[in-house]
Amino acid sequence: MNLNQTRYEKDNGVAVVTLFRPDKMNAVTPIMRKELIALFKKADRDDSVRVVLVTGAGKAFCAGADLSSGGSAFDATIQDGQEVNINDHRDGAGQIALAIFRCRKPVIAAINGHAVGAGITTTLAMDIRVVSEDAKIGFVFTRRGVVPEACSSWFLPRIVGISKAAEWIYSGRVFRAAEEANSGLFSYIVPKDKVFEKAMTIAREIAENTSAVSVALSKAMLWHGLVEDDPQTVHLIDSRCFFWSGRQKDAFEGVQSFLEKRPPKFSMKVSKDMPEFYPWWKEPEV
Repeated sequence: MNLNQTRYEKDNGVAVVTLFRPDKMNAVTPIMRKELIALFKKADRDDSVRVVLVTGAGKAFCAGADLSSGGSAFDATIQDGQEVNINDHRDGAGQIALAIFRCRKPVIAAINGHAVGAGITTTLAMDIRVVSEDAKIGFVFTRRGVVPEACSSWFLPRIVGISKAAEWIYSGRVFRAAEEANSGLFSYIVPKDKVFEKAMTIAREIAENTSAVSVALSKAMLWHGLVEDDPQTVHLIDSRCFFWSGRQKDAFEGVQSFLEKRPPKFSMKVSKDMPEFYPWWKEPEV
């Protein structure tokens, strides 16, 4: 597909997605939304992609929604020339977040600059966030007369806890990343010129040393385990996944490479070698 507001490159197993509206601080538009959704689907289906790294062009990561249309910027009554009602509307940032959530590859945010509104909420569906220490972060929705989107009312409390999430959402205040170093929102807070490097180091460690299928299953177990009732239920899922994975060729290779003191050569593919019970959380109740 032709990319107008994003860029996509592959680098030794790492797909780098760049928000590319540097003159507009990478503010999100419907065009960018459609491109991002398509790119996450593309990365998910490509077995040569082991990790997705997301960053922004220029001085900002993402300034949130493009508000250049004025006071009606959030009025979604008319979309693509068609009238939309409240029951049919689907939040655009939420569609991006769900595309990220559904991606079976780990997703790392390299937040190289300011991230506000949708610019930060869409990263909550990502697995790891590396941020510039001086980046301005803001869940500013209440200061714009709207509410949080991008499924952030689900993601944020699970990442930082309900009290911190409530403080940020209710106040809408903008803060420097370094001010909230202990919040749990960020995995690493580093100088601006080290953000991409640190994110890529993590991405390469995953891409070069792990089984793609093991990582995909582990990602599903972590995220979906958040909504299980208790550890006994998770134990049943763990047991099923471990039993299956222990019989696969990647498990044999993982053990042999360890015993032989050499790098592993995993061969299983996410596109065709996932277990037959995946996705287990969508199985119909009997």
